[in-house]
Amino acid sequence: MNITRFIQYLNKTKGWNLQGAYYTTIDQWRDWWQGWYSPFHCIKETGLDGSLCTREMYRLKMPKRACEDWASLLLNDKTTVTVEDASSARWLLGEDDQQTGGQLGRMEFWPNANALVELAFRSGTGAFVLSVEALTVQGGKAIPSPEAQLCVDYLPAECILPLTIRHGKIIEAAFASEVTISGNSCIYLQTHRLIQGQYRITNEYFTSRDEDSESASYESAPLPAGMAASFSTGSSVPWFSTFSPNIVKTDTKGPGLGMSVFAEALDQAKQCDLAFDNYCRDIFLGGKKVFYGRNLLQTRVDKEGKLHYVTPDSLRQQLFMHTSGSDPDTEPEWHEYNPDLRVEQNSRAVQDALDYFSFKCGLGAHHYQFTNTGVKTATEYTGGRQDMVQHANRHQIKIEAALLQVFRSMLWIGQNLLGAAVNPETPITINFDDSYITDAQTRRAQDKDDALSGFIPKYRYNMEWRGMSEEDARAAVQEASEESNAGTELLTFGEGDA
Repeated sequence: MNITRFIQYLNKTKGWNLQGAYYTTIDQWRDWWQGWYSPFHCIKETGLDGSLCTREMYRLKMPKRACEDWASLLLNDKTTVTVEDASSARWLLGEDDQQTGGQLGRMEFWPNANALVELAFRSGTGAFVLSVEALTVQGGKAIPSPEAQLCVDYLPAECILPLTIRHGKIIEAAFASEVTISGNSCIYLQTHRLIQGQYRITNEYFTSRDEDSESASYESAPLPAGMAASFSTGSSVPWFSTFSPNIVKTDTKGPGLGMSVFAEALDQAKQCDLAFDNYCRDIFLGGKKVFYGRNLLQTRVDKEGKLHYVTPDSLRQQLFMHTSGSDPDTEPEWHEYNPDLRVEQNSRAVQDALDYFSFKCGLGAHHYQFTNTGVKTATEYTGGRQDMVQHANRHQIKIEAALLQVFRSMLWIGQNLLGAAVNPETPITINFDDSYITDAQTRRAQDKDDALSGFIPKYRYNMEWRGMSEEDARAAVQEASEESNAGTELLTFGEGDA
């Protein structure tokens, strides 16, 4: 999908005035994330015969690694959700303490959300977009559909078209994504408009032709069976939620969209690839070379009468030979050359480039280290990563807001359209993994000691470390207390016993 050309088509047919220039920048970030930005990574060289040839630069592909690392830090398998209402918790998270069931488990929400964080940090923005399959629509309005199923799409910035922005927040948006229906590739456009306090969602499908040329054209395509062309949700609760890396964008274009986490580190990404390319080229060109005098070579003439020189080792003969009658004082007829691989200098250059790159991406100046500097204490480790810790806490603000919004929207859909006994207003807490600051086992042991000492309620420990709702956590503490008291009575002598 060529989003820039599709935006031109939408501006023309729908009367919108969306800016397509910023999506060109997003495409460049995607090229760097994929590890191939042609204007930089395609090297032109002149051969011995004067002809121009090209080669691919050896690449470290660090922009993708930076996005992967941020996704692993911010949203991973240790991230949990605490939902105070027990019924809502069971519907959303499932029955088990691992939170692998419920609606989130069925939709494989967490692995997809982790991938979305990587895509958002690559493209500058990510969106959770909710939909309901087999939804019943009457009179242009969605009505309760107990047999319907909740679904989530996870879209990067090139699929997000902000339509209305208020106070820096996207209120209305269109989402364009490429889908495949019965072997045919189509563009799916879903538009969310807030009309008289209620969201109206419109679904459209398009086919494209010659998208990469100036003559690109688009035509409307039929919707899949069972999909409503348009309907009102009956509420002001949005069915989408967006987030961006929590950094201020330096480009004034693309209102409502964020900036890639490595947008200000492209020079450092180039430095990484240049240093690594130089390292690889030194190794590639560093093989032993032996220079022969022509009189050491045998000759042969091919069928076309061309003369060819054959080195001694090609004839499986002794490579180094002393010819009879040679003068030892004259220039030797051969000499050996062993190029310097410059391993230490190249390694230092690569490490310096990695340090600059990780610093510019907010991961700290020494996030990528290939030198053995010994074991660090926890204080040294945490102190050396203050940049990363501070930026992680900053990024979590926006991710937390997006997760809270999408979970509340899920609960609203569950209550009003799917017939689930849930409460959309129940308190929800996102528990991020912060083991990169303090070891998880250490924090768990400290919380346990605090609970046993009475510094924090015991049910809070169950909510934090076992993922229980407040109701289940209190019940577990009460049950444990009753069992403990019963055991004490059995072990205690009654009155009058000696």
